[in-house]
Amino acid sequence: MPRLSFLPTILRETLSERTLPREPEPDLVMEDDEQVASYAHAGRIDGVMSASYLFHSANISATIHGCSNVVDLACGPATQLAQVAALNPDVQFCGIDLSPSMLDSARAHVASLGLKNVRFMQGDITKIDVESASADGVLSTMALHHLPTKEHLHACFSEIGRILRPGGAVYLTDFTRLKSLRSVLFFAYMNAKAQPHLFSLDYERSLRAAFELSDFQDAAKARLPDDVKVYSTFLIPILTSIRTPERMLDPKLKRELKAMRASLPRRYRADLDDMRLFFKLNGHKSDPFR
Repeated sequence: MPRLSFLPTILRETLSERTLPREPEPDLVMEDDEQVASYAHAGRIDGVMSASYLFHSANISATIHGCSNVVDLACGPATQLAQVAALNPDVQFCGIDLSPSMLDSARAHVASLGLKNVRFMQGDITKIDVESASADGVLSTMALHHLPTKEHLHACFSEIGRILRPGGAVYLTDFTRLKSLRSVLFFAYMNAKAQPHLFSLDYERSLRAAFELSDFQDAAKARLPDDVKVYSTFLIPILTSIRTPERMLDPKLKRELKAMRASLPRRYRADLDDMRLFFKLNGHKSDPFR
């Protein structure tokens, strides 16, 4: 069951009839070297985000199984992408980001892990410099809120539909707009003691900039293939997952994912299991960790 610390937030969100106005982030590109370094360091794979990374890596792996090449939109410092690439060494990945500084951090991170199946390119995810119908899969994790408007979100989804091969895989996930400022502050600063203030502040700004669930539903219905489904977390739609159906996971990879879950510190393992439960309760039945 969800931890008791979440219950006031659940109650506040379910009772509230209004949603906070969206506050788009002032800049699409994170360029300040100190800001990029702090963001990348705090968000690496062994930090407070480790449960989130593993949840998405497992579900991405189940979605892109059988793909040869996959494009990651707004890949940032490539923490998520690197974990996915390590789990899927037979897939070639291309990470796209608008920030040269972020891409420098991404290249350094991938090189430090010795990964050979990842390349990068600078680009705008609303105008993707990739040939039409050339990608087996497209993914994006926790980045769509950087888009300034709903029109930009539709443009991005249109580009995904353009570059994707027929029958290709899609896995997109991001924050969803919360109704209460107190809820935003609760989630943004719940791990404040374990991460730099800049990371918590960026989390708060991201939650304020998030699109509504209906924005994702409308864009997906209008711009993405018919087999794409939109899921959100139960009761509090703080996360949205937009994806094609899962494919059969290799048993060896499934065992590896279960071992990775078991090796998480207890608190982070509880975070992972909360994510699994909240998506399951809202209709997402597939679970790579079962």
